[in-house]
Amino acid sequence: MSSLEARIVAFMDLGTNSLRLLLVRLQPHHASTILTELRQSVRLGDDAFATQHLQPEAMAHTVAAVKAFAEVARAHGAEEIVAVGTAATREAANQAEFLARLRAEAQVEVRVISGPEEARLIYLGVAHGEHVGDHQALFIDIGGGSTEVSIGSQHQHAYVGSVKLGAIRLAAHFLPETPGPVPMRTYEAIQRHVRHHAVRTLHELRAYRPTLAFGSSGTIRNLADVASRHFATRPFQHDDVLTYAHLQHVVGMLAALPLAERRAVPGLNPERADIILAGAAILDAFMQELGFTEIRVSDHGLREGLLVDYLMRHDDAALMAGLSVRTRSVLQLGRACHFDEMHARTTARLALALFDSGREMGLHRLGAWERDLLEYTALLHHIGAFLTYTHYQEHAYYLIRHANLPGFDQQEIALMAATALYQRKAMPRKKDAAFAALESRAQEIVPILSVFLRLAKHLDRGHAGLVQHASLCALKGKKVALDIHAAHDCQVEVWEIHKRADVFRKVLGRELVTRVLPPLPASAAPVAAETPATPSAPAVDALPTTPPHRA
Repeated sequence: MSSLEARIVAFMDLGTNSLRLLLVRLQPHHASTILTELRQSVRLGDDAFATQHLQPEAMAHTVAAVKAFAEVARAHGAEEIVAVGTAATREAANQAEFLARLRAEAQVEVRVISGPEEARLIYLGVAHGEHVGDHQALFIDIGGGSTEVSIGSQHQHAYVGSVKLGAIRLAAHFLPETPGPVPMRTYEAIQRHVRHHAVRTLHELRAYRPTLAFGSSGTIRNLADVASRHFATRPFQHDDVLTYAHLQHVVGMLAALPLAERRAVPGLNPERADIILAGAAILDAFMQELGFTEIRVSDHGLREGLLVDYLMRHDDAALMAGLSVRTRSVLQLGRACHFDEMHARTTARLALALFDSGREMGLHRLGAWERDLLEYTALLHHIGAFLTYTHYQEHAYYLIRHANLPGFDQQEIALMAATALYQRKAMPRKKDAAFAALESRAQEIVPILSVFLRLAKHLDRGHAGLVQHASLCALKGKKVALDIHAAHDCQVEVWEIHKRADVFRKVLGRELVTRVLPPLPASAAPVAAETPATPSAPAVDALPTTPPHRA
C-alpha cells in the first residue's frame, strides 16, 4: 500500500474465549479511522486443552461468528481481512479441519501464530496506544489458553514470551462446574500452579527490572472495572490503574459469591464469571512475584497490534518510524483533518520559544509536562478549519476533546482542547462549561498556555514562515519585550501581536512591548524540523507544578 492510497482493512483475532474484529479505514500518511469494533464470546477453547481437540459445537459457533464478522467487513468495503488464531487453535490436533471450515464457509484465511509472535503483536498494539515514555515496561495479556508477556520501551521490545496459563485452561482444571463460592484454598492452589509453571518466565522477566506494567485482555479490564465501580463508584476509565490491594479485595469478594451472583457483579461480563478467578490468579501471581503494586490497564491489544504490524510492513512506514505514540496520534489527527502542517510546525516552534524564554525570565513556573502539551496543542490548533473557518477554535476544541488520541490521558486531552478553544477571541471564564470541567490545576495552566499559543499563531499570521525566531525578555518595571527576528517584512504579524497585548497583561500581569530585530544569520536561524516534533525534544526541567494525578 503506497502513501497515496486509501483502503478499508479488517483485523480479526480468533481467541480462545472471544472473537474480535477491528475494521479500519486506512488513509494517506498513516492516518486511520476506526469504522467499527465487534466482539463475540465463542468459547473456542472449551474442553479443548484436556482433549487436544476443538469441540464440534465450539467450532460451529466460531465459524458462524467469523462468517458474520466477515460479512460486516465486506459490507463496509473491506478489501482485505487479516485474521489470526491463538492458543486454542495452535494446540488443537484438528487444527487443519477447523481452518479448512473457516476457509470454505466464511471465506477467511486464518494464520495461526505462535505464543511469542502473539506476545510481539500485543506489545505493538499496547505500546502504540499507551505512553510508555522512558520506562522499561512489562506488558501482560491473559487469554483463555495462554498468557503473553513482553518487556519493552516505547519503540522496541527486549523480550517476548508465552506461557500455557489461561483463564479457560485453568478454570477447566481447577474449577470444573463450580456453581457455588470458590474456596480460597482452591484459589491459592491455582496461584501455586501458576508460579510453578511460570517459574522460568518470571525469572527471565525479573532480570529486566521493569518499572511500569501494562495489562491488556478482557480478564484484566473486567477486574479493573469491578474494582473501579466498587472503590470509585464509577466505571473504569482509560487512565485509571488497578492496584494490587484492590485486586486482592475483588478476588475475595468474587470468590465468596456463588456463580449466579458473580454474574451480576457490576463491571463483570457475565460470560466471564466462571473463569474470572482463574484469570485473576494469574495476574495476582505475576504482580506479586514481580513486585508491582499497580498495573495500568489498556484497551489495546492483539487486534491493534495486527494493525500496527500491517502498517509497518507497507511502503510509507518510514513516515511514522521512531515517533512517540503521542506525536504519532497528534500527527494522524492533524493529517486526517488536512491541516496546514508547515504552519502547525512553525506555530509549535514559536510557541515553545516563547514558553522557554518566558520561563527563563521568571514569567511563569510551568515545566516539561505543560511544555509538551503546548507543543501538541499548537500542532493541532488550526484543525477546526477543516470544518469551517468561522469559530474554528470551537471546532478544534471538539475535535481534540473527542478524538482517539492514544498516549494521552483524559486530563491531558481536556487541557489541550481547552487551550485550543481559548487561542482566539474570549479568554477563559469560570462559567464556561469547558473551563469549569477542568481540574483546578488545569484551570491555572490553560490561560498561560493559551496566551503563548495566541502569540505564536499570530507570529505566523500569513502562514508564510516570515518570523525566524521570537523570544521574551524582561524590561524595567513590569514590561516585557517580545523580540522578533524576521528575514522579511512582518508588519501584519506585528499589528496582530499589538492587538493581543491586553490579553498578555491580564493573564501574566506584564505590559508587552514588541521589538523587531535584524534577521538572524542563516546558520543561527531556527528552522522547522523536517521530521515531526517529538516530546523528546529539548525541554526545560520540570518544576514541582506537575499534573495532580501524577507522582
